[in-house]
Amino acid sequence: MLTPHRTDKRQGIIHTLSTMVYFAGLVGLLLILTAEARIGNSSESSFCTESRECLLYDLVCKNDDYEVRHYDSVKWVSTDEESYFMDKAIYTAFRRLFKYITGSNKAGVNIDMTAPVIVKIEEKKKMWASSVFTLSFLLPSTHQMTPPQPTDDKVYFTEMPDMKVYVRSYGGWMMSLTSELVLITRFGRRTNGRCM
Repeated sequence: MLTPHRTDKRQGIIHTLSTMVYFAGLVGLLLILTAEARIGNSSESSFCTESRECLLYDLVCKNDDYEVRHYDSVKWVSTDEESYFMDKAIYTAFRRLFKYITGSNKAGVNIDMTAPVIVKIEEKKKMWASSVFTLSFLLPSTHQMTPPQPTDDKVYFTEMPDMKVYVRSYGGWMMSLTSELVLITRFGRRTNGRCM
């Protein structure tokens, strides 16, 4: 026979366990929503038309010259390539990441291509010296939490922090580091880093 003390203790334990399960489920749901919240259908974005999913953002402000966007933290698959020439490095790095998303991963699964693809250039690149270029593909929402592990040791995952980005749109292709520096210099002089 159960005494009132034992019954109260059991009910307390059951209540505590059910509360823990509830909170664990709630935390899991929040993690899933957070992971998928800012990567979405490309139809939600006017600039992303070449892939099924893209990196989405919140518009902070906009003027005639630029806009400020807020991006949430997301996971990318990345690789580094050292070269004297950016074009050669990007070609090699792109092929490496493309192999990863087309099944050369430990799960052997194909992963949808997303947008954007980003290139990071070493900040202290010296003229006539090789540089390390980092190419990154955005992981789709289904692989944000647990992406398939790479089989190539040069492929790794990076988490991009929550950030605000100043964006200036222009037509055509950026053909060189010189083009990039001219745009940054003009943009910086005109805005002084302020959102108007």
